[in-house]
Amino acid sequence: MASATAPTTGRPLHRYLRDHAAAKPDHTALNFYGETTSYRELDERSDALSVALAERGIGKGDTVALYLQNSPQFVIAFFAIQKLGAVVGPCNPMFKEWELEYQLNDLEARVIVTSDDQVDTVLAVRQQTQLKHVISSGYEEFLPTGGAAGFPGRTGLPVPAGTERMVDLIAQRVTAPDEPEINMLTDPSLVIYTSGTTGQPKGAQLSYGNAEFKTACMLGVYGFRGDDVFGSAMPVFHIAGMLVGMTSPIMVGATIVLFHRFDAGQVLERMRDEHISVFYSTPPMVNQMIAHELFVPETFPALRLNLGTSFGSQIDQELSDRWAAASGTPLFEFAYGMSETHTGDALMPPEAIRHGSHGKPAFETQIKIVDANDRSVTLPTGELGEIAVNSPSVFIGYRGRDAETAKVKVDGWYYSGDMGRIDADGYLHFEGRTKEMIKSNGYSVFPEEVERMLVRHPAVKQAAVVGYADEQRGESARAFIVLREGSEGALTEDELIAWAREHMAAYKYPRSVRFIDEIPQTSTGKMLRAKLTELA
Repeated sequence: MASATAPTTGRPLHRYLRDHAAAKPDHTALNFYGETTSYRELDERSDALSVALAERGIGKGDTVALYLQNSPQFVIAFFAIQKLGAVVGPCNPMFKEWELEYQLNDLEARVIVTSDDQVDTVLAVRQQTQLKHVISSGYEEFLPTGGAAGFPGRTGLPVPAGTERMVDLIAQRVTAPDEPEINMLTDPSLVIYTSGTTGQPKGAQLSYGNAEFKTACMLGVYGFRGDDVFGSAMPVFHIAGMLVGMTSPIMVGATIVLFHRFDAGQVLERMRDEHISVFYSTPPMVNQMIAHELFVPETFPALRLNLGTSFGSQIDQELSDRWAAASGTPLFEFAYGMSETHTGDALMPPEAIRHGSHGKPAFETQIKIVDANDRSVTLPTGELGEIAVNSPSVFIGYRGRDAETAKVKVDGWYYSGDMGRIDADGYLHFEGRTKEMIKSNGYSVFPEEVERMLVRHPAVKQAAVVGYADEQRGESARAFIVLREGSEGALTEDELIAWAREHMAAYKYPRSVRFIDEIPQTSTGKMLRAKLTELA
């Protein structure tokens, strides 16, 4: 793959949407619990929202935040923003107030698109941000009339004051907006947040060219077709869920069966009834489906691909065989990548699956293994070292953080901080992370973020957070706590975990707490997190 050329056309992703709207206007683009949106409707609604955003001062290079669960609103807004040459800033819908406030300020977002069940969080932080416009909607506005049986979200909520209604904005008939000239290499289209050595989340700016290139790589390797039906249950705000579950099907003109969130029974029913042919999942999702009564061959009349991501839970031959027993298709680790490269730098060839590896370098992609202590030294085949990537998908840089960018992006190469090796057949094996970031259910948990919140508790003097192996989540956070004088015995592990659950996203709060007398430090006062990791 690395020597071949990706099937790109040098155009932004929204141009593919417009092409399909013209070529097959009535073909279903989205199916959301039975409510369908055609390619013509998706194009027209994103046009209308694009015009509305322009009327609110959004233009090329401006960032619009999205704070949404999987929904048609997310897809419409994504393409509306891109039609202006603007930048999509997805915010994790699990964010609490302080997390959302930080990201909105870092994005300098003046407009946010959200939902009625999350808008209270937006309104609570609005005055501490640059937000001028809050566009919201109810999920019922995008569901079948009378509702949808089994829809897991909240509907019929009061219309919040101080917001503008998305459903009214997209109902307007408009002339397609004038599209600015796009520099595919240098104009940012997307900002995905990741972590660095400081632990402070940083916005990785991905260009319009990054996005088109990596989506085209997926089509070239996995042979996606316009008659495919994608089951999209992974979160589309996440770079991998977005790539597999949204941009790939739109590029090829396929149908997306969109799930608000994963439910094993609902997914299996839709696989059967909607003839889903492509799915993307994790081992915990697969195990839940295998245990369900609908896990029988009749449920999979069309499935031909189940792309997997381990996120800390191993995808091995045994799990693949159990999945294939009824589905008729293997499960495999489809990729290695990171936010800074729009993920998917190595892709698993479906005709030559090698469990335990993450595939081979994608089109036009070079991967090398270097000495982690001297990046000028490239290591030979089979040796363990730091993974470095050079491809058309390497990011522009971290938003507003040139010094941090310079540490990881050198002469077109991105140095990942991940450890791995390349075997004699060219397969990449990811062996572990050199960074202290914790991966919980596929989400990045930054220890310093969790620590900063924990010390807000009145009884907590110091906090140190590390990851530990968790069979259900891959990894979870464990907090080591030094209590304030006079608070000894006044705070239990369960009480602090409950407090943290109220103040942090579900994937972030520590599942384990240990009380200690002091945090181990070097002579200069730097935390010895490795010492705590040994105890975790």
